[in-house]
Amino acid sequence: MKLSLLLVALVFMISIPAHKNGLLLVANKGDQSLSIIDAGSGEQLATVPEGGVTGHEVVASPDGRFAYVPIYGNSGVGRPGTDGQRIAVIDLATKKVTGEVDFGHGVRPHCAVFGPKSGLLYVTTELENSISIIDPQTLKVVGSIPTGQAESHMLAITHDERRAYTTNVGLGTISVLDLKTRKSIAVIPVASNVQRISLSVDDKLVFTSDQTKPELVVIDTQTNAVKNRVVLPGIGYGSAATKDGRWLVIALAKANKVAVVDLAAMSVAQTIDVPSAPQFVLIPPDNKFAYVSCDQSGRVAMINLSTWKVEKLIEAGKGADGLAWAQSH
Repeated sequence: MKLSLLLVALVFMISIPAHKNGLLLVANKGDQSLSIIDAGSGEQLATVPEGGVTGHEVVASPDGRFAYVPIYGNSGVGRPGTDGQRIAVIDLATKKVTGEVDFGHGVRPHCAVFGPKSGLLYVTTELENSISIIDPQTLKVVGSIPTGQAESHMLAITHDERRAYTTNVGLGTISVLDLKTRKSIAVIPVASNVQRISLSVDDKLVFTSDQTKPELVVIDTQTNAVKNRVVLPGIGYGSAATKDGRWLVIALAKANKVAVVDLAAMSVAQTIDVPSAPQFVLIPPDNKFAYVSCDQSGRVAMINLSTWKVEKLIEAGKGADGLAWAQSH
C-alpha cells in the first residue's frame, strides 16, 4: 500500500509542469484589485483590493513574497484626473495589503522594476518627470533620477543595472538613464507618441512601438539610435522577448492579436488571436508560455511558445493590465 502511494506521488510530482511553481499576478485597473493566480492550474487564489484608485502595473519582489502595485490614479497619461501618491505592498502569503510607500503628494507612480543587482525598487513618478528609487526594506524613497522629459510612463532596466530606459509618452521619446550616476545621458526621438518598452535578453536592443502607426521601433543600446523599424499588422503595445532571444511577442491592442517578431529577420513571423484589447506580455523564466493580459475581457491568454497556440484563457479581473511573476521557493 505504501509503495503504491509512493508511486502515485512520484507520478504526480513528475507531471507538474515547471511553470506551476509560480504565481501569476494581475493588476486589474477596472476594479482596483490584484489577482493572485496559480500559474499551473490557472486558478484564481485571491483577489486583493489595492485600497486606491487605481493600479495599472505590478511587480513581485525577487524572493516572491510581496507584490508592489503603484496606485496611479483614475486618468490616462497626460489627462486630467486624480494623482496617485502611493504604492500598495501586498503580502502574497496572507493575500493582504501589509504596507505602503507614500510619496506624500501626487506623483502618478506607474511602472515599478526591481534592480537585478541592488534589489532596489525603481518606479516611474510621472508628474515629477523622474524615476524614484525605493528601499523595499524600509519602504522609503532613497533617491531620484530625472528623465529630462514629461510623461515618463514605462521603464526597463538592463541585467547589469547600469542603464534604464523610459518611454516619454506624449513627447514620443526614450530617456536613457545612467543608474550609477543617477543622471539622464540621452534622449532618443522615436515617434510622436510611444507607450510600452522592453529589452532584448542580451540588453543590446530596446523595443517600443509607434502609437500613431503600426510600427515596432528597435533601438541599439550601444549607439542610442534607432536601428530598425518593423511593420506590424496593428499598432503595437506591450512586448517581451523570449528567453532564447529568438522572438519578440508583442500585443496588438486594437487588432485583438499578438504578433511574433523574428528578431533575426526583423519581420513578423505570425499572429495569434487573443481576447479583446491585449495589453501586457509576460514570459516567465522557464520560457514555456507567454501570458498576455486582455483588458476588455478581464482574462489572460496563456500562449504555448512551442506551438504558438493559446493553451488556456485565465479569468482575472475587470480591466486586466499589468502582469508579474512571483517565483515560488
